[in-house]
Amino acid sequence: MNESHLPAFLVSFGLFGIILAIVTTLFWIWMLIDCLTNTRLDGVNKIIWLLVIFFLHVLGAIVYFFVGRSGRNKVAI
Repeated sequence: MNESHLPAFLVSFGLFGIILAIVTTLFWIWMLIDCLTNTRLDGVNKIIWLLVIFFLHVLGAIVYFFVGRSGRNKVAI
């Protein structure tokens, strides 16, 4: 009998699934922190983006990455 100390869902995903889960979780946390520290967002927009990222998880983080951060790295000339 092959007994594993890992939960069944982790065993079925394999190593690739575990790495993918870790990377997406880190990306989600990075976008939450980025939203909190984004000085270009005012109070209401910041709260809305935080709720979008928090409740839509990775999908919300991806949307914020491409839409919400769009002006963050622009250099003023």
